[in-house]
Amino acid sequence: MTHVILFHHAQGLTEGVAEFAQRLRDAGHDVVVPDLYDGLIFDTIDAGVAHAEKTGFDTIIERGERAADTMPLDTVYAGFSLGTLPAQKLAQTRGGARGAILFHGGVPAAMFGSDWPATVALQLHVTAEDEWIELLEVEQLAEDAGAAELFIYPGSAHLVADSSLNEYDEEIAELILARAIAFLDRLA
Repeated sequence: MTHVILFHHAQGLTEGVAEFAQRLRDAGHDVVVPDLYDGLIFDTIDAGVAHAEKTGFDTIIERGERAADTMPLDTVYAGFSLGTLPAQKLAQTRGGARGAILFHGGVPAAMFGSDWPATVALQLHVTAEDEWIELLEVEQLAEDAGAAELFIYPGSAHLVADSSLNEYDEEIAELILARAIAFLDRLA
């Protein structure tokens, strides 16, 4: 069993994020999903991003850090899109991290003031033509992390693994889930 904290995307803690977390639990992992928006859920990415901008990205990252305070040090930090920010920061800066899974996002390691830790495993999942991410930055992060697993899926949809959204792609989502479970199983 691996301890996981999974951070939601800009639209909030949707039913699809909760379902994804439950499927990780069903595979034998201990998964915590904090609500960084205090119950707010947005109908569109644009509305969610506007809320995140108003709240402040640093504030959202800090909320994620506070949520992780109760987690064991050997946690895997995971996040969808906006949620990759606290996940990545914690994986890079909190001692003892086992790994990170970044779904639909990722930023240069330098954003958090350090190189990617050599002892922290990394798995990334993005679509090739996603306008919400900078693919070159994600590829650079994977390269900087050394033995990272970077999976690039066809298409331009952003939140393909959230079953409660219109851009959900069942085939890609099932592949993402299977790869994430295999990653967590290896770290257990």
